[in-house]
Amino acid sequence: MDLISKARELGKLIQQEESYINLQKAQKKADADAELQNLIGEFNLKRMSINNEASKKDRDQEKLTQLNTEMREAYSKIMSNENMIAYNDAKEEFDLIANRVIAIVQQSAEGADPETADYSQSSCSGSCESCGGCC
Repeated sequence: MDLISKARELGKLIQQEESYINLQKAQKKADADAELQNLIGEFNLKRMSINNEASKKDRDQEKLTQLNTEMREAYSKIMSNENMIAYNDAKEEFDLIANRVIAIVQQSAEGADPETADYSQSSCSGSCESCGGCC
């Protein structure tokens, strides 16, 4: 058995997975959404402005506060966009399957039984901000 060819077969199966297909469709819709792309551009410009202002020796704290407020508003608009919501939902669904596949392969490589190896979500709080990694 050629392990590399089996890995390629697995890659093909992943790309046939419904959640992968849904993610690709959601990505295309998000990419084609001009309003969303403008919001993302605005957000990135605000972030760059914050970085520029914060790196100055004589930075203006009031300006930084205003830029932070504007950046948070842009982020809120991005995250409430229907195509971004659909993308995030599709990504979450696919990531669960991808994490399971990765965990099974990793645990199997460490000697676990491939029939029982799996991804455990028990330690996931659902917030990626505090995540140290699930696997």
